[in-house]
Amino acid sequence: MKLLLIKLGFTFAAMFGLNVAVYATPDLANGKKIDQQKCYACHAKKSGFGNGDMIYTRSDSKVKNLKNLQSMVAMCNTELRLDLFPEDEADVSAFLNKQFYKFK
Repeated sequence: MKLLLIKLGFTFAAMFGLNVAVYATPDLANGKKIDQQKCYACHAKKSGFGNGDMIYTRSDSKVKNLKNLQSMVAMCNTELRLDLFPEDEADVSAFLNKQFYKFK
């Protein structure tokens, strides 16, 4: 019984520790770096103008709020297999929000 409680305690600690990283203060410099390395070229190609930032500022933007922005970053990460950790997704979302969207 004691061993089971110890294992359960470690499991909760591990789960709590992983979740804390997602809620930590975003690293805007890391978000910018990831955007430049993994997002910009694809978005430049998609925009058709060779400017990856235009996708964020276009008038028909699909992103309408912060939660939607976070979902789009997560979707790109998954579908394009960018191999970003949850905290990286949070950093990219925070950087894009500060730089382009300005959602509260």
